[in-house]
Amino acid sequence: MKMRPLVIGDIIARIPIIQGGMGVGVSLSNLAGAVAREGGIGIISTAQIGFDDPNFNKNQLKANLSGIRKHIDKAKEISNGGVVGVNIMVATKKYEHYVKAACEGGADLIISGAGLPIGLPEMVKGFKTKIAPIVSSIKAASVILKMWDRKYSRTADLLVVEGPRAGGHLGFHKEDLDNIDDMDFDKEIKGIIKIKKEYEEKYKLSIPVVVAGGIFDREDIKHALELGADGVQMGTRFVVTQECDASLEYKQAYLRAREEDVQIVISPVGMPGRALINPLMRRVKDGKLPIKQCFNCLEHCNPRVAPYCITKALIDAVKGNVEEGLIFCGDNVHRLKEMTTVKDIFDELVF
Repeated sequence: MKMRPLVIGDIIARIPIIQGGMGVGVSLSNLAGAVAREGGIGIISTAQIGFDDPNFNKNQLKANLSGIRKHIDKAKEISNGGVVGVNIMVATKKYEHYVKAACEGGADLIISGAGLPIGLPEMVKGFKTKIAPIVSSIKAASVILKMWDRKYSRTADLLVVEGPRAGGHLGFHKEDLDNIDDMDFDKEIKGIIKIKKEYEEKYKLSIPVVVAGGIFDREDIKHALELGADGVQMGTRFVVTQECDASLEYKQAYLRAREEDVQIVISPVGMPGRALINPLMRRVKDGKLPIKQCFNCLEHCNPRVAPYCITKALIDAVKGNVEEGLIFCGDNVHRLKEMTTVKDIFDELVF
């Protein structure tokens, strides 16, 4: 078996590897541009992307929308003609503003999860930007494909099927994640591939499927391709690269991580996520932490009852305060042993 290019309509990535969007500030223009330059698809996370803007504390939306355009431009420049996209969470406040900014900024692809992006097709109308929902079950894939077909007479350009071993917010119930070894996610992948064929036939086009969550080495990629997938998405491995936009301290926290340091945590909006356990997360388990400022990040977050501020925790972490920050990570983080480069990862994985 040999890797084939990932074809998304009129967009072609020479290598079928998408670098997952990681926020806040972990996958910005440097990482996304470097991945795109190697032939993969580089993804910029729009989650509080303007966190380092001098006016961020006063106007998060303005800083973030400006940051989207700035990082797409920079990533495109670094990529030397490669494919650059963005990840926008459905749960983001003013979601449609982020989508518009990404389209106007020239993003090749929008990947969207943390909810079902029901209205996304309408938001990208008139732009060439491709759209890809993140789904974690046959049911979710069926709902989104059926809804887009009925409401907008169109379908997905790409499906990202994210499994339970991914980092960040996850599309699973906590009790399922606590019994992860009992899950047969291969069955879900095959089922989603079967469902999308109906829409491929109807719209006379190809809907590639990319598998995400726990993809670490060449064998994982081969397994995904053997299941019928067209490519993979990887996040955790790209964190410990020289090009990753996170601080050195953040990367070192990944390298120090042991298997027992990785746990399922509950975010302030009630969604389960995978992260490293540190002093902050231990204090959160003991009770609610004071929130001094709301950064207007997620739709269903109420600072009066939220256990902690996720924006502050993620910004603290990416800037290097890894004891007091939230460090999302994939299930395989403990397998990372050394710093590397994006090129070295591609040299190792491509076949």
